[in-house]
Amino acid sequence: MNEPLLFSIQSYQYLQERLLALGGFRRAEVEVKIFPDGERYQRILTEVEGENVVLLGGTPTDTDTLELYDLASAIGKYGAKNLTIVIPYFGYSTMERAVKKGEVVTAKTRARLLSSIPKTGSRITFVLMDLHTEGLPHYFEGDVQSVHLYCKEVIMQACEEIAGKNFILACTDAGRAKWVESLANDMGVNAAFVFKRRVSGEETLVTGISADVAGKVVIIYDDMIRTGGSLINAARSYKEAGASKIYAITTHGLFNNNALQRLKTSNLFEKIYCTDTHPNSQKEVQNPFLIVKSVAGIIKKRVLG
Repeated sequence: MNEPLLFSIQSYQYLQERLLALGGFRRAEVEVKIFPDGERYQRILTEVEGENVVLLGGTPTDTDTLELYDLASAIGKYGAKNLTIVIPYFGYSTMERAVKKGEVVTAKTRARLLSSIPKTGSRITFVLMDLHTEGLPHYFEGDVQSVHLYCKEVIMQACEEIAGKNFILACTDAGRAKWVESLANDMGVNAAFVFKRRVSGEETLVTGISADVAGKVVIIYDDMIRTGGSLINAARSYKEAGASKIYAITTHGLFNNNALQRLKTSNLFEKIYCTDTHPNSQKEVQNPFLIVKSVAGIIKKRVLG
């Protein structure tokens, strides 16, 4: 059986190269040009008819989303047998429900958009990674399959690299406590989270910590780091409670608004670890404060079986 063809949108070519280096895939080529008016031209250069195809591309921006949609639609049109779309980072995942009247549930509308990609010979499978909300795969509609791929293996390896089994796995607030507790149980370590009380619309007050962290290495996990504000507040609480060293691990390193520099200058963290699910992680690969771990291995394992 032929190895599947591996396509990628432009912003995820770095991850395509890492997957190709692991073996098991054939490189697929796309010609891409941008016209003066900003419109994108794409042409598939590799024959896809009757082939098993893997398309790699997240949705961190609207541009990326449409590039992924257009390319996937063309792969289906030109006769791919099966199409697996790997979405390492699913954008708008925090907009999964309407809180105020009139709010657009963008996570659902994006899932519906991707669900409308024309069907290939057999089926379309979406592989989504460390989603912010467990229910997001159910937003995909029609004759498609959606799979939630957890990055626990990579996160656990990073934790063991930092401190073996001698640490407390923590989270920024009680909202992530269940996931962190499950991960801590898998590793045989204790979990901790902070209790917060909202003082105003923009201010929260830490009222307690669920575990004794005095003299311990604390590794804070969060599924994504955007600006780093919540992470800094949590780390300060753990430090004040006596933590000896604090690290942070995230799956999706967005690092918006100079977040990585803010985390460094806070003087609370030894290092920050993230995976390469988001293109922004590649902008900081030369920064010694950030350690980037690849998810290429777990993608290969899931796609190839």
